[in-house]
Amino acid sequence: MRRVTVFLLLLITSLAALVVLIVAGFYVFSASPSSNWMSDMWGHMSGMMGTAEVPVQNPALPYFSVMFVVIVGIVIVSVGGLAYFLMFPEIKTINQAKSGEQVSSQNPTAYEVIMKTLTDEERKVVKVLTTHDGRYLQKYIRKEAGLSRLKTHRILSRLADRGIVSLKKSGNTNEVQLLDWLRS
Repeated sequence: MRRVTVFLLLLITSLAALVVLIVAGFYVFSASPSSNWMSDMWGHMSGMMGTAEVPVQNPALPYFSVMFVVIVGIVIVSVGGLAYFLMFPEIKTINQAKSGEQVSSQNPTAYEVIMKTLTDEERKVVKVLTTHDGRYLQKYIRKEAGLSRLKTHRILSRLADRGIVSLKKSGNTNEVQLLDWLRS
């Protein structure tokens, strides 16, 4: 989250600097007599008629142009950085467990590794199973996890496809069992 804060501060300060630069530019260029738009138009028109009038350029123009380009570049970089870090959050390392779980940094168990790959709802289902010794009926899992019937069915199907649980028909529901390699 620290990088997002840096990019956010960078964006805010560069936008403020851009606004100050634009306001200062309007003030500086409107105060100079050569920046009158009407005189510029007449100068271009007279140049077309054959009389060459050399326009007077404000000496601050190159500095304002460079500063404008640099600040716009900073704005673009900070918006890009914010978008990147918000759209692609960092992958947590093994020492930073989700939801307060303590994971040992040395030789994590298969259960700890699998729990990191699951979604929040899948994690709820697996936790319900582990509290009941790895075996429970689907209708009770649904109630304890607080999920709908369809959602529970889809989650259990995904877990079965991934080889985490096995499903066995038991009356009008399924008996769900964590596979042995995950329980040990």
